[in-house]
Amino acid sequence: METFNSVETQGRIACCECGVPIAPNPANMCVGCVRSKVDITEGIPKTSQLHCCKFCERYFLPPNAWVHAQLESKELLALCLKRLKPTMTKVRLTDASFIWTEPHSKRIKVKVTIQKEVFSGAILQQAFIVEFTIYNQMCDDCRRAEAKDFWRACVQVRQKCEFKKTLFYLEQLILKHGAHVNTTGVKPVPTGIDFFYAKIQDARKLVDFLMTVLPCRYHYAQELVTHDTKNNTYDYKHTFCVEIVPICRDNVICLPKKLAQSFGNMNQMAVCLRVSNVVTLIDPSTLQMADISGTQFWRDPFESLCQPKMLSEYFVLEVEQVEGLRRGVGHGHVSTKHVLADVWVVRSNQVGQTDAQTLSARTHLGHLLHPGDTVLGFDLINANVNNHILDGMRSDRVPDVVLVKKVFNRAIRSRKRQWKLKRLIEGGNVVADSASVEGEFIGFMEDLEEDELMREKVNIYRDSTKVAPFGGGDDDEDVPAGPSLQEMLEDLNLNDDVDMEEAAPEEQ
Repeated sequence: METFNSVETQGRIACCECGVPIAPNPANMCVGCVRSKVDITEGIPKTSQLHCCKFCERYFLPPNAWVHAQLESKELLALCLKRLKPTMTKVRLTDASFIWTEPHSKRIKVKVTIQKEVFSGAILQQAFIVEFTIYNQMCDDCRRAEAKDFWRACVQVRQKCEFKKTLFYLEQLILKHGAHVNTTGVKPVPTGIDFFYAKIQDARKLVDFLMTVLPCRYHYAQELVTHDTKNNTYDYKHTFCVEIVPICRDNVICLPKKLAQSFGNMNQMAVCLRVSNVVTLIDPSTLQMADISGTQFWRDPFESLCQPKMLSEYFVLEVEQVEGLRRGVGHGHVSTKHVLADVWVVRSNQVGQTDAQTLSARTHLGHLLHPGDTVLGFDLINANVNNHILDGMRSDRVPDVVLVKKVFNRAIRSRKRQWKLKRLIEGGNVVADSASVEGEFIGFMEDLEEDELMREKVNIYRDSTKVAPFGGGDDDEDVPAGPSLQEMLEDLNLNDDVDMEEAAPEEQ
């Protein structure tokens, strides 16, 4: 007997609209008729807009955020879909992709595929294109940067002294470490520098940087700008006032008695060698050195006896080095770079006079001074100083003159200087303009030539505009050597022309 194999076949029905035979479905309609009757993209906009900041190239993310997104990136696709999300609550998103457009056309096209259930069980899928138009809108950060007088946080750096060498040193430290990158403005004032920021976090970073590189202290204050009573939000302007110790290089200082005793029974009369993260002092009569931190200074503050303008010029008559270091009562660290010497000097304006007053002093400049040199010093005999610490000292402990610095030929030093420094303010100074501000900056550069430890913390650049002098006539002059070629950096100038040769094609 032959076996009977039954084959099941699906019956077809006619479309209720056009009569075309179709497989049975809940709608009893063909796909073409369903699409003509139902549009699942209804209510979804086919055009939209995006806002982009032309300065920082960030896109606006409602309600108040700005995000970075490259063209045809997943971040930009997510941003576009968020714009459509409120209108796609009743459909299901299955796919989304970019359609290429010209990058400068300010148009972004996204192909979106969605699904939706229609006629109680029929799933309809449809793809469409949404075109986004990009509009320029400046973000809040760029708007604050463009408005020069707009700021939310201010750092006021102040130093209460006439000659502000420390501010020039601070300028170079800021440039080296890039502590000014987020500033909206830098403004010199007669007593210091003001740094303006759009965010308080950036201002705090600068304050923390200043506390690590200089002995200083700061005070914080805030001013209420606006107050929203409905949302209970406050808008403040924040101010940080940073006060640097009023001590500069080459200042003559009279230390308090207790503070001098804490440094190994050091003499009260001292000279400031340098100001870095600590104030380095040296006793010119014993070569004993001491470092004073900002905390120690503000706990027991003191003032300098004289400013550089109060120094007198002396002519060296005789120099006698002291054999062996007679430290006296000192027990602290003794400098090995300086030489103790007894020097006899006379005022430069009294050289050759019979009634010229000859003064003797013990100094730490024995390795630099020779008979016939010129030196700057502070005359304590004829000085009128209002200092209670100096008034309380015994007369035999007060020297006649304190020698501070040897005078070199400034013209020769300028000819031999083959390096330069960058400035924080282009074409200006961080110190308020005055008649002697340029001379003060040249004095700061001379200090860098004399102090190797200070040069290590500063970026020095080779000056291509200066040519080394020929003949070597200045080499015989007694001037500091200054920074070597190994210490200089090459200055990068983006405006220089670069010669580029086309490479020959490689032979196959």
